[in-house]
Amino acid sequence: MDLSLALRAFVRTVERGSVTAAAKDLGVSQPAVTKHLRNLEAHIGARLLERSSRHVRLTPHGRTIYEASHPALASIDAALEGVRRDMGAIEGLIRVHAPSCIGAKHLHAMVMEFQAQHPTVSVDLVLEDRVVDLVFENFDLGIKYGRPEGQDLVIRSLGQIRRILVAAPCFLGKHGPIDTLERLSEVDMVTTAQVLSPRDTIQLQRGHEGAELRVRATLRTNNAYVIVNSLMTGHVAGPVQHLLVHEELEQGALIRILPEYEVKSHEIFMAYPSVRFMRPAVRAFADFVVPRIKAVEGVDPLERPLSRREAGSDRAVAV
Repeated sequence: MDLSLALRAFVRTVERGSVTAAAKDLGVSQPAVTKHLRNLEAHIGARLLERSSRHVRLTPHGRTIYEASHPALASIDAALEGVRRDMGAIEGLIRVHAPSCIGAKHLHAMVMEFQAQHPTVSVDLVLEDRVVDLVFENFDLGIKYGRPEGQDLVIRSLGQIRRILVAAPCFLGKHGPIDTLERLSEVDMVTTAQVLSPRDTIQLQRGHEGAELRVRATLRTNNAYVIVNSLMTGHVAGPVQHLLVHEELEQGALIRILPEYEVKSHEIFMAYPSVRFMRPAVRAFADFVVPRIKAVEGVDPLERPLSRREAGSDRAVAV
């Protein structure tokens, strides 16, 4: 039995949640992965996985082996890629998770620019608005709104996401000017779960002053395209991430309303699993995109003082 191959098959099966998905990732047949798992269990003398037709679940012995073997294999892979880097090669697969808004609007272009410089790097760019476990779901790094939690992550603060209030000229032509908070509360608005509270209120800021306003949220969505399209067509007004509508504002297709107010901002972070070695391709990609994300219009520097652990624009913080 090749212990290294068996452990890789085991770790990937746990991370992907099925033998079929693990086999696809490893480029081998499903029976081959099943054979590796059986051989590993026979070698150890303990059952590591409870398997069904759809799912796999770690046994207590399996969790012990997974927690030991996952960082060890990651360190080996990183060391091997480090040697390749020293020989002038940045290559391999990078798996990236990000919110769909900044991902489709900005991160996608950064990925293509990075690949133009490093043609041997392939990228799995997964854009969706859900919380993921970067370690368990086998992502190399993720862009996250709000401070990530977990003892097995390293994070880098990128700034804060600016949210402003906008409307299309045709919307204002139909409904009249929106020049007070009371008037804002009367018009149809598009919102997201990140902005709207269970009480149908949004948190607004004017300088250092805060205000909570009850609004008429006639459209709720988690899709950035739906938000922008609904605003552009004049169907609704509402809060939006500045980074999504920078060009539309410059062109006059959208207009800021109540410009002295902004919606409460959220911090944006880059996070990646904490292992002994960070693969050179992942490190190169992180170093490439961090300054570009910070330069995006609508990603503002933090107004609060950085903690000692976050101090330094490029310092990684283990949490």
